[in-house]
Amino acid sequence: MTLKDLPATAIPTDLLELDTRDPLAHKKAEFLLPPGVIYLDGNSLGPLYRRVPERLAHVMEQEWGQHLIRSWTAGEDHGEDWMHLPDRVAAKLARLVGARPQEIAVGDSTTVNLFKALAAALKLAPAGRRVILTDADNFPTDLYVAQGLSALLGGGYELRRVPNTELAAHLTDEVAVTLLTEVDYRTGRRLDLAGLTAQAHAAGALTIWDLAHSAGAFPVDLNGADVDFAVGCGYKFLNGGPGAPAFLFVAAQHLESAPVAISGWMGHADVFEMARGYVPAPGARRFVAGTPQVLGLSALDSALDVFTDVDMQDVRAKSLSLTSTFMALMEPLATRHPLELVTPTEPADRGSQVSYRHPRAREVMAQLVARGLIGDYRTPDILRFGITPLYHSHADMWRAVQGIGAVLDEGSA
Repeated sequence: MTLKDLPATAIPTDLLELDTRDPLAHKKAEFLLPPGVIYLDGNSLGPLYRRVPERLAHVMEQEWGQHLIRSWTAGEDHGEDWMHLPDRVAAKLARLVGARPQEIAVGDSTTVNLFKALAAALKLAPAGRRVILTDADNFPTDLYVAQGLSALLGGGYELRRVPNTELAAHLTDEVAVTLLTEVDYRTGRRLDLAGLTAQAHAAGALTIWDLAHSAGAFPVDLNGADVDFAVGCGYKFLNGGPGAPAFLFVAAQHLESAPVAISGWMGHADVFEMARGYVPAPGARRFVAGTPQVLGLSALDSALDVFTDVDMQDVRAKSLSLTSTFMALMEPLATRHPLELVTPTEPADRGSQVSYRHPRAREVMAQLVARGLIGDYRTPDILRFGITPLYHSHADMWRAVQGIGAVLDEGSA
């Protein structure tokens, strides 16, 4: 049985009623999703926003094809201005993460931006502090960047990994900065961004937050939480396309004092002056190192338009309803099969995904994908289902669970 074989009349009426009252229901039409597929992997790669192909065609055929190098600056015969494209995207992102536009730099990858943020934070930290405190199971690239930079700096810098339930207890006077991901990429557990930031500051440490599974998934308020630095990617819940440019947040109070570890020409105060000495641009633009990735930035710029008329509180409310529905529908399967829910049931403690352990998770997910239910597998035994309110419905949750049940009950994995 595939998802196409499931009769619509079998969907419970209470779920259909929830969908009829959904203020975001119209948003699904703004994405190009394959027919017969339930896509539960937008926390890895967001689907294609309907207007992106037209935008990219215009960029390639007109801005690049016809206006050529003139598109870097606005002119009387054309309206392009590639030079300020990172700033325009930053302004759109700022609203989604509770920041001011001048606190956001867009470009490079999450990994590179994390290097910039960590280098700056370590330089700003109180003298003598050498510990980078992180979640023991943080995303690998975050750990690798911290390990590499610590080795590069020498001088006793140390990455200290502890269970995320013990972070507060390890906030000693050795800690220079906390490096944390708000939503665990495997389990969907959400850390208390505001609470942990306040605890770090009380202990004299700075904070860096990875928002890879937060930005676009639910409201984020970096300024409200007094966060120092943050990074995030553009290709997950922001739907900017594979390898979309990432972003870096630097709180306004640090902009003048935070050193720019990768001080490239696009972060200079006067790019075309070609001065031989580096003078940082105003705001976070100083952290834009190299030439803007025009195609990737244009796709992300277009994709962010889907959020223009969206209240992120509505997104969060629907996310919690969808994830709760999914978990409730999965309960009977968990009594018949070796499924262990690892996502918190407490709403405040989860992001916008639901994950289960299963001893044959890789095989199960392969079977689900073959039937049109695209989720994700994470080592060693995690079945991960990303749930995105902009294009998912409660009926989708029911269809997905029926598909999961069919695979598990048939023993086809």
